[in-house]
Amino acid sequence: MNNGKAVVLVVEDSAIIRMGAVDLVMSAGYEVLEAGDADEAIRILESRTDIDLVFTDVQMPGTMDGIKLSHYIRERWPPVKLIVASGAAILEESSLPGGSRFFSKPYDGHAITDAMARLLAEEAPSTTVVG
Repeated sequence: MNNGKAVVLVVEDSAIIRMGAVDLVMSAGYEVLEAGDADEAIRILESRTDIDLVFTDVQMPGTMDGIKLSHYIRERWPPVKLIVASGAAILEESSLPGGSRFFSKPYDGHAITDAMARLLAEEAPSTTVVG
């Protein structure tokens, strides 16, 4: 974590949708990085060690879609949390790597930020206040 903020990588080929997702993530208090496709996302993941969560679209141009990207990330960077969204495909969460969350578009911003908070909290039991 960087400055105590979780770092979220948004992967979305549509610039308008990506801007909306970036605003959503920033408004939830996270640091945000952006990629236009899976190849760019992998380059960013290879260059940084502080990415906590990847929020990706399913349908993208390039060598892999969001489902393949999520499996690749799970294999290569197991601690990274995953949220996958799609406007066309309705996926079974079982087709995604363990611990992923799926949302169909248009998604509810609060549902996404709640899922991010829950996923990010799973790895940080030290923040639990007892008493």
